[in-house]
Amino acid sequence: MHEFSSTENMFKRKSTSNRRCICAVFLLAAAIGIGIGIAIGRLAMCPDRKEEPKSDGIFLPGITEAIIKDGDPAIGDELIRAINSENIEKYLRNLTDEPHLAGTPADEKQAKELRDFWLNVGLDHVTITPYRVLLSYPQDGDPNFVELLTSNGTVLYKSPLTEKIINPEENKTGVVPPFNAFSAPGDVKGDLVYVNYGRVEDYNYLQKNRSINVSGKVVIARYGKIFRGDKVHLAEKYGATGIIIFSDPADYTDRNSSRVYDKDWWLPGSGAQRGTVFIGDGDPLTPDYPAIETAYRFAENASDLEFYLPKIPAHPIGYDIARHIMEALDGAEVPDNWKGGLNVTYRFGGFGTSNRTIHIKISTRNKEVMTYNTIGIIRGQVEPDRYVIIGNHRDAWVFGALDPSSGTAVMMEIARAMGEIKKTKNWRPRRSILFCSWGAEEYGLVGSTEWIEQYTKSLGARAVGYLNVDIAVQGNATLRALGTPMLFHITYEAAKRVPNPNDTEISLGRKTVYDTWMHYLPNEDKDRPIIDLPGSGSDYAGFRDRLGVPIVDIRYTYDSKRFQISSYPLYHSVYETFYAVKHLIDQGFKYHRAMGQIWAEMAWNLADMVIIPFNVSDYSRTLQELTQRLLKDYNMTLWANGINTHLLEIAVQNFSTQVENFQHNINTVNRYDPLAVRMINDQLMNLDRAFLDPAGLPGRRLKRHILLAESSVDNYAGSSFPGLIDGLFEIDKAPNKAERWEILKRHYSVILFTIQSAASTLRNVTHFMYSY
Repeated sequence: MHEFSSTENMFKRKSTSNRRCICAVFLLAAAIGIGIGIAIGRLAMCPDRKEEPKSDGIFLPGITEAIIKDGDPAIGDELIRAINSENIEKYLRNLTDEPHLAGTPADEKQAKELRDFWLNVGLDHVTITPYRVLLSYPQDGDPNFVELLTSNGTVLYKSPLTEKIINPEENKTGVVPPFNAFSAPGDVKGDLVYVNYGRVEDYNYLQKNRSINVSGKVVIARYGKIFRGDKVHLAEKYGATGIIIFSDPADYTDRNSSRVYDKDWWLPGSGAQRGTVFIGDGDPLTPDYPAIETAYRFAENASDLEFYLPKIPAHPIGYDIARHIMEALDGAEVPDNWKGGLNVTYRFGGFGTSNRTIHIKISTRNKEVMTYNTIGIIRGQVEPDRYVIIGNHRDAWVFGALDPSSGTAVMMEIARAMGEIKKTKNWRPRRSILFCSWGAEEYGLVGSTEWIEQYTKSLGARAVGYLNVDIAVQGNATLRALGTPMLFHITYEAAKRVPNPNDTEISLGRKTVYDTWMHYLPNEDKDRPIIDLPGSGSDYAGFRDRLGVPIVDIRYTYDSKRFQISSYPLYHSVYETFYAVKHLIDQGFKYHRAMGQIWAEMAWNLADMVIIPFNVSDYSRTLQELTQRLLKDYNMTLWANGINTHLLEIAVQNFSTQVENFQHNINTVNRYDPLAVRMINDQLMNLDRAFLDPAGLPGRRLKRHILLAESSVDNYAGSSFPGLIDGLFEIDKAPNKAERWEILKRHYSVILFTIQSAASTLRNVTHFMYSY
């Protein structure tokens, strides 16, 4: 029995072995067949591929040429050719035909007209997003004004209620009189003190050098140098009961009264600069959350309101009105750097023995109204879940021919050109392109901020970059750019691709926009044009501060060395008309066309390249420059108070090393492996996001970018290491000096951690952690 069993078992083992052999041969043949099938399929789908991968990669079935190939350069060329100056002129004429103040029926009408236009030119989908927000308006029948009174109340001078009509274009219904939005209403009488530009250093000079205290008095300041809202905030902080802000001829004219609008672009004496004095981004009553119908809204007078709403009245005036007021002031003569262009003796004030009184009557009230964003999209073919976003706001204080409608008209033409190419060339971008027309930007970046708050989760994961044009053309000398480092490279490259719109510049050998830009605005190293760090002056702010999305803001501007002015002269006045643009600033609309070409090229480049064309080396270079600047100004102070700045230098150097390693990864990635490419692109997109701190900057929790934000004392100005710089500003004068140093030390540790954390996002995904 045992012998039989043994033989039977042997037979069974041999039989099993044979079956295994047959199965192995069958499986091997099947594997070879599948492999050959995949190879044939890949060759069929990618017949034009001629080069081998640069590194080992995983080849996946279903890969088409569209997935692995950069966009066709011919499309970029066609897009540049397609931008038409006559179309831009036509759009701008229509946009500026009537005033379109935010929250008014005219504003809603333009939002709907833009929706219809975008659908007609071929965008895939367009939507209007409404928000109920707090805005601000003067009251009909109860006008704002300032006046000079005698001691017994007799009116010596009263300001005109409106600007003088110079050109028939200005004679339209719906023109709002000059006012400062979100000014507190009030009826204030008192003494008057001149405070120059109304900056911290101006009030310090008055107190230290002149023993002048503005508490309980009205102040008068000239526009310029800092954001108007900061002027009001500082006046309130120093105890003033009201503030008048005027446009001085030194800042808005060439001091030749005969060369003003409508003969030249300079501001006439009756012109006044409207503008918000709210300090914050978005709807004041719904901070960090969208102002949709279900939103919780704070009370306007809530003690824990996130943003600054003024508690004193403020009013803007032109220099004709200012002349009457300034010539009535008594007191000592001001120093030369406080003197402007009025034909009066500039004095500190008040009214001395004349016993005169200044009277400010402000009826402006805040009101909840609807505002609207119009959002259009060209859907991406390969990565529709990645968004290249271009934007411009639509609302204007009056006609807004420069701010913002020059940008709106150019964006309309880009949409038309892309829509036409999509139809005639069967083109789709690799990634989706979003066109955004924001509502209520002038009141405090309201529409864009509410949209970001509503779609934070989607945008935080999907937004590639934001390209902003607030004003397309405010002069005809050169391009000017503000931006974060990841977008420096594509801005330079786009400017190199666009022909110079200035024939005189071409005759001097400067053939491209880049050439003229380099001539007018070189950086310190003279190796490329300067791109300044942005403040918070336009709709890019929320993308940087809340989302960590790379941003850039571009425009054509005037020669700032030739014209020492605070802004383009007609800024926010009734005289910012289509006539001014067509006849005084851009005859032929060739600078508008150049702006459209640059903007479109940048959007196409971001949307159609396989690897997102960010330059991480620019981030490393910028971080090194910011660090050197910080240490030059504050190194000894920081060391003296227990802050080891060597740790910052080490962190920055480690970041730079990791950037070099990551750039090598970009250069050697297997471009035929879409998963490897997507991994690189994800790392590129996450770098700016890695500099966000959820807790925000000290005292400014909604400003979350640790490296880049606006100054806390000037909303218009960008600041490096803003939490540190703001904390160091006048820290020696602070009553709680020791407490402030502890806040700074804590924030410094956050900076060190954040730089290290950002560097880790560039490491190999399986080696992102550091060894200790």
